[in-house]
Amino acid sequence: MHGTQSRRGPHAAARASEREWSTVTVNAHRNTTDLSTTTRHRTGRRLGRTVLAAAAVAGLGLAWAGTAEAAGPSTAEATPTCSAAALKATFGQGLAGGMNHQGVVIRLRNLSGKTCALRGYPGLGLENSAHKAITTHTHWGNTWYAKDPGKKTLVLKDGQSAEAVVAWTHANTGTSGAVHASYLEITPPASTKHKTLAFPQWVDHGDLSVTALSRHIDVTP
Repeated sequence: MHGTQSRRGPHAAARASEREWSTVTVNAHRNTTDLSTTTRHRTGRRLGRTVLAAAAVAGLGLAWAGTAEAAGPSTAEATPTCSAAALKATFGQGLAGGMNHQGVVIRLRNLSGKTCALRGYPGLGLENSAHKAITTHTHWGNTWYAKDPGKKTLVLKDGQSAEAVVAWTHANTGTSGAVHASYLEITPPASTKHKTLAFPQWVDHGDLSVTALSRHIDVTP
């Protein structure tokens, strides 16, 4: 007989079988543990992605809410500018004094039936008796009779007025150093049309000074 043949009895075979079964059980337990760990990792990643997505949506919601709040005030309509057609021009207090100075208060009254706004200085122009334009130089700011109130937005309800002070000199009355006007053009701020009032005055060199429009201007007669 060649070689050596191992022979095992019933008890040895049983012990071997127990060892093999134990090994299978341990390996099965390890496989179950690995699967559980993998499942936890995958679940964790899914939960992480869900939390991040929820945070992103919440952030977008806050951004949209902020945008809506910021846009709210801008939707309010601005008060329209008073057109020349909406206004009635009149003369108020006449102003005189020494050193050949003269002036007058002009008023622009809103008769449109709606609220409108004025801001700034009225445009001025002289006309002769034939309503032909005379060369006119208008200076904005302080006048001999009143300090300039500066530009302010004046919201005028129907029936309300704004006023300004116009001043000039007439030292050269009857000479070539002065122009003889018959009418005064008054152009509201931001308008291309004017109102015309009778204005029979001598004006040195066609020079006029005017303040900005205001609710009321204190004058020194």
